[in-house]
Amino acid sequence: MSIPELPVKINVKTTIDQDETFELMVFGTYFEKGNAAYLRYEEAMEEGSVRTIVKMAADEALILRGGAVKMRLPFEVNRKLNGSYEMPFGQFATETMAKRIDYSYENGKGHFSVLYDFSMEGAPTNTYELEIAFQEEKE
Repeated sequence: MSIPELPVKINVKTTIDQDETFELMVFGTYFEKGNAAYLRYEEAMEEGSVRTIVKMAADEALILRGGAVKMRLPFEVNRKLNGSYEMPFGQFATETMAKRIDYSYENGKGHFSVLYDFSMEGAPTNTYELEIAFQEEKE
């Protein structure tokens, strides 16, 4: 049995240390599997195309990126988790510590946010807030 994938318009906003903000608008798909929901989208970067999958659940999340940039960022509230970030010039160990995870989906509209501390290879920690708003694209 295949899972229906809904076409969605996705707005991704990343804020670093409440200081720097990056915003991205992409089209992708949304689907539910097990007790989690997933967003899948692709973005073009200088290094090439990057495929992203965001797994969202009530108290945990996972961001997987593949292609020109490879990344695995797991999140669980109040737990330090190890991940990885791989670029053409090397792979780096990352550490995330989620302070808050919010996820909701209703009537074709969804919202996901995670507030987390992030560090790479023991570098100083930055606080990130990732907010993703998405809505079903009607044919």
